[in-house]
Amino acid sequence: MTIFCASTREITSLTVSPQNLQQAEPPHKLRTIKAEMPANMNTYQSLSSSGHKASWQPISAVEKSLITDQSASTSPSPIHSAVELRWENEGWTAEGTLGSDNAQFVLRLSAGWTVQQCLLFRDLEDPDLWLGTDSHGRWGEMNGAHRTELDGCTDIDFVNTPFTNCIPIRRLPLLVGHSATISVAVIDIETLGITKQTQQYTKVSPKTWRYFSVAANCEVEAHVDEFGFVLDEPNQFQRIT
Repeated sequence: MTIFCASTREITSLTVSPQNLQQAEPPHKLRTIKAEMPANMNTYQSLSSSGHKASWQPISAVEKSLITDQSASTSPSPIHSAVELRWENEGWTAEGTLGSDNAQFVLRLSAGWTVQQCLLFRDLEDPDLWLGTDSHGRWGEMNGAHRTELDGCTDIDFVNTPFTNCIPIRRLPLLVGHSATISVAVIDIETLGITKQTQQYTKVSPKTWRYFSVAANCEVEAHVDEFGFVLDEPNQFQRIT
């Protein structure tokens, strides 16, 4: 897999494999990676090549805004999480925020919505965590060792956003009533701990999915829009834009 690490001055390419993951240099604010182009495998509308945005806030923030005096609430409720997607180098780059923890993430996805890299930023310009896969299910830190405990994972999950649930929803070619089981790397943004979980996604209806929510720590049924993006996750998130 070839990686293009972009900065404001130049773009350099790196060849990534389980043997040389540690050789990659940390990127800064602009990062792009060349992706493969598999066939479209979902029934949701394609995203515009000009990009796509979505944002959510936690249900707790929604409930608080309802009981707050309107005259005292002149500013909008804080956005818990947001994501902006850009089409570049034959794949998608998703940059997002993770709410009150003041963390940011960057995910590199192939055209078929396969996760290729994950970067997590907290307080520094350089990533606190940078994971990559060789497209054969083997994972490693870009400046560290092969993460054998994550091998076989196809997806990344953050507790602070429903966006990471949108990725398998768009990718999995399921008929209504069918299910798929996937291996997911769940990242704790406070400790940078990563656990491997097995999660099941069931297509209940064309716009309703059942899956395990790491935020709720239980299975939920979530509604999605015409793009396969989560609208509301029961008791956890409400879509804003």
